[in-house]
Amino acid sequence: MDFVKMEGLGNDFVVLRGPASPAAADVAAWCDRRRGIGADGLLVVTSLGADRVRMEYWNADGSPAEMCGNGLRCVGRFAVLEGLASGPGLLVETPVGELPVTVPAEGPVRALVGRFAEAPVAPLDLAGYHLESVTVGNPHAVAFVDDCYSVPVAAVGPIVAGDPHFPQRTNVGFATVVSSQRLDLRVWERGAGETLACGTGAAAAAGLAHRRGLTGPRVTVMLPGGPLEIEIEGDRVWMEGPARAVFRGSM
Repeated sequence: MDFVKMEGLGNDFVVLRGPASPAAADVAAWCDRRRGIGADGLLVVTSLGADRVRMEYWNADGSPAEMCGNGLRCVGRFAVLEGLASGPGLLVETPVGELPVTVPAEGPVRALVGRFAEAPVAPLDLAGYHLESVTVGNPHAVAFVDDCYSVPVAAVGPIVAGDPHFPQRTNVGFATVVSSQRLDLRVWERGAGETLACGTGAAAAAGLAHRRGLTGPRVTVMLPGGPLEIEIEGDRVWMEGPARAVFRGSM
């Protein structure tokens, strides 16, 4: 089976051409960084016709997820590289709807992450942090903190993610408002742990910060893996950032 290893801001993926329905154990084995290829998750990209593809995503532990922002940009780049779309514009079918992606020959990829909404879970205090639940197609709990770099994400993330308030688990973001145009962010992703970047996490934090009047509609979200540009347009959240193929292989 041929694959392409891809990354967006250090959030890395094994990417397969579909259709394919891998077992959870296989996904976990492929994503293992010592005994497999190594990745934060698996993407399967299936052609649906001219300039339309379907995206399916599994976390590194083999669990399926509704959406992945950095993965979405990588899917767009993969589709153009593999000739599944002529580019630069294409539509990606996801479990949260069809999302437009623009893939230039060079430079950052722009995509609609999804629609921002505050989740029905009321704000709550867990592990010493005040968390607000939102969704951009997948669930996020966001805490605004003075310094996200001092947060023990590896300890707090799994406590929040596995709390009974989140029966499907949740992604957990710790955001610091640096200015009206910049957020710093670290994210614990369910099924993967802390990653270098989380596209939907950036969208969730930026959407909530804008809703609270803390930032404007355009914001740079600085993640450990680098900056992601976020634009809020009503309840729609757009992102722009890198997506590249790292290497090809077979397994």
